[in-house]
Amino acid sequence: MKYAIIGCGAVGIYYGGRLAEAGNEVHFLFNSDYDFVKQNGLNIKSVNGDFVLTDINAYKDSSQMPKCDVIIVCLKTTNNNLLNNILPPILHKNSIVILIQNGLNLEQELTQSFPNIGIIGGMAFICSNKIGKGAINHLDYGKLTLGVFQNVSEDIFSEICSDFENAGVPIEKSDNLLHSRWKKLVWNIPYNGMTVVLNSSTDALMKNPSSRQLIYDLMLEVIEAANYCGANIEKEFADQMMVYTDNMRPYNPSMKLDFDFARPLEIRAIYSNPIKSAKENGFIMKKTQVIEQQLSFINQKNLEKRGNL
Repeated sequence: MKYAIIGCGAVGIYYGGRLAEAGNEVHFLFNSDYDFVKQNGLNIKSVNGDFVLTDINAYKDSSQMPKCDVIIVCLKTTNNNLLNNILPPILHKNSIVILIQNGLNLEQELTQSFPNIGIIGGMAFICSNKIGKGAINHLDYGKLTLGVFQNVSEDIFSEICSDFENAGVPIEKSDNLLHSRWKKLVWNIPYNGMTVVLNSSTDALMKNPSSRQLIYDLMLEVIEAANYCGANIEKEFADQMMVYTDNMRPYNPSMKLDFDFARPLEIRAIYSNPIKSAKENGFIMKKTQVIEQQLSFINQKNLEKRGNL
C-alpha cells in the first residue's frame, strides 16, 4: 500500500510516522514545515518510544505527489474545503480516503465532491501535541477506530487495519460508523468546548465540582441525541468517559490549542452538525447549543484578533 498524509499536525505526523517507521511507503504533504522537514526529517516523542525519521517523502504541493492507494486526511475540518484541490492529483480509480477527523457528517460531505470514492471514517483516541516544526509530543493513548463508509472491500479494509496494527497502532474496527462518531462526540463536545469557554485544561475541569457536573450533563445530552439519531449508546458510557478522562494526563484538546493560537475553531463539524442532526430527529440539544453559541462568539473575536496581529 502507498499512503499519503494530508494534514501533518500532531495527529497526521504521529500516525504517518508510525506507518513509515514500520516500513510502509508514506508521502507527507506539508505546509509551512516543508523546508524544515525536508532538511531535518520528523521528530516524534512518544510514550511508546521516541523516534526520528530522516528520509521523508515530503511535498509542499499535492501536484508533486504520486498517486496513492490510501489518503489519510488529518486536516482540521475548517480546512476541508481545500480537499477539492488537494485530492485529485493523488487519486487513482481505486484510491481510498480515510478521514481521521472529529465531528459528524464528514463522510457525507466528502461524497458531494467525490461521490464514488472509497471512504473510511476514522476516530483517533490520542493525546498528541505539535511542539515545533516537524516535531510532536505523543502524551497518551493512540487507538484508531476505523469504519467503512462506502466502496471499500473487506479484504482491503483488513489490509489497511493490519498495516496500522503492524506499526504499533491499536485498531478498533467499527461496523457502525454513525455509532462510533457519536461516541467520540460524547467526549469531544464537552471537553473541546469547555476548555475554550473556561480557558482551562481537562484536569482542571475535572477537579472542579461545578464544571465536572456540567461535563457529565453534556455527555448525557450527547448520548440522548445520539439515541434519537439511531446510534444507540448506553448512558453508562458517560461514566466510562469520566473515568477515562480522570486517568488521562493533563491535556489541552485540539480546539483549546486552536483558541490559544487564534486559529479557526471546528464548530460546524463538532457542534453545528450534531445539533442539526438531533433536531431533525426530534431532539433539541439545549446545553450543547449554549456551548456552540459561546464558541461562535469566541471564534469571531479570536479571528478578529488574528487579523490585527
